Amino acid sequence: MHEILEFARILIVLAAGFTLAVVSSKVTERIPVPAPAIFLFAAAVASDVVPSLSGVLSIRDVERISVVALILILFQGGMHVGYRRLRESVTPIVVVGVAGTFLTAGIVALAAHYLTGVTWTTAAIIGTALAPTDPAVVFSVLGRREVAGRTGTILEGESGANDPVGIALMLGVLELATGDGGSVGGVAVSFLLEMGVGVAAGIAGALLLLRFMRHVGLPSEGLYGLRTLGAAGLIYGAATLLHGSGFIAVFVAGILIGDANAPYKAEIERFHASLASLAEIVVFTALGLTITLSNLSAQNIWLDGLILALILAFVARPLAVGALLMPVRLRAGERLFVMWGGLKGAVPILLGAFALLAGVPDAGRVYSIVFVVVAFSVVFQGATIPLAARRLGIPMRVLEPEPWDLSIRLRREPRGVQRYVVGRDAQAHGVSIRDLPLGEKAWISLVIHDGAPRQARGSYVIEAGDEVLLLAESEESGHMQRIFEGSAPPRPVE
Repeated sequence: MHEILEFARILIVLAAGFTLAVVSSKVTERIPVPAPAIFLFAAAVASDVVPSLSGVLSIRDVERISVVALILILFQGGMHVGYRRLRESVTPIVVVGVAGTFLTAGIVALAAHYLTGVTWTTAAIIGTALAPTDPAVVFSVLGRREVAGRTGTILEGESGANDPVGIALMLGVLELATGDGGSVGGVAVSFLLEMGVGVAAGIAGALLLLRFMRHVGLPSEGLYGLRTLGAAGLIYGAATLLHGSGFIAVFVAGILIGDANAPYKAEIERFHASLASLAEIVVFTALGLTITLSNLSAQNIWLDGLILALILAFVARPLAVGALLMPVRLRAGERLFVMWGGLKGAVPILLGAFALLAGVPDAGRVYSIVFVVVAFSVVFQGATIPLAARRLGIPMRVLEPEPWDLSIRLRREPRGVQRYVVGRDAQAHGVSIRDLPLGEKAWISLVIHDGAPRQARGSYVIEAGDEVLLLAESEESGHMQRIFEGSAPPRPVE
């Protein structure tokens, strides 16, 4: 009987935490602070008030939780970016994601050594831990608004690239710091091998998964999301066992899956988006439970963390990212927003756990500094993101909830069916359906205006923002795209 009561208490706590995590999005609609930050501070305060909570999770637990969370976050992030969007901005994403990580880590390491007095080894570990970014936190701040255009693509793609790069770099730095027989040349070769094997494993895994998604049916639509979840874990595990980066593998796989047509694709994407949001909150909660706030005053750790957070936000990232974005065609406001939007999230927490588990000198100090910098980034820097977007003229779109889903289930792939959202500069904007140059091989079957279906009568005038369901021959897709969306790619019907 005692065991049942004890388990009931644990279940109540877990269920309450899960419920709070789900409804926290309503809080962040009114307060410009990401939901993970709320859980970070709540967990940290709770572990101080109830000391027994600080021993609930070990650093090994935090590491494993972070790994699982990052698999979910990177796979969903890759699907959200998709190959079409990535292709338009692949050069700045790769350059900023790879070279920007090294430059940011180097600048922060210099600041850590000269301003906080730590050794060069500890400074390198701190710089590497704080270099990767997490735009999922940015979009949590924005709430129901999403950064549109190339700016959002660069931010999301850069994070997907710099997370695996930062993890691989940290493993190399720790190998040098612990004297495990590594050399700078050996670490460089190992880094390139991890990236190459990870990309190859991600491509191979995505191709295999796509065949299963398209040709192997399941008895219930709820199983399709679980299948891709299991596949993401398999891709990560296979890449890691092959001595590659499992994180870059799942990100690449997500990118290739993102634009592919497959049964129940919309349901799969919603399933993974929910899991990724929950995973971010779980990681921040784990960090909070393993931090003792009263210890931050020892050796002025909070002051060191604050100094490095300011250096990172106002010096390191602007210098590194600003320089690398100079050749890219962006407005000044877009460039500044990308420089400011590099908020910290799950990866620095994982890298701080790596340092503790490796047993390097001052690892506890590194972990505490990571807490301070992440807290500053998501709370103070994150609170300015909506204001920065407005002042810098960053285009955003409001993602209104759509609780009613009217769909038609088909046994075969609906070839020739495309969905378009009409752009303001599109040829169709302000033109009646009968006057559109659609030809004889295409016709509009349905128009969605302000969330309500409209009959596709010839007299109906198409407006910007209308969603159009179109039937056309495949060879007409490019022509239809130019009419309704300009240069933007059409949305495949799932």
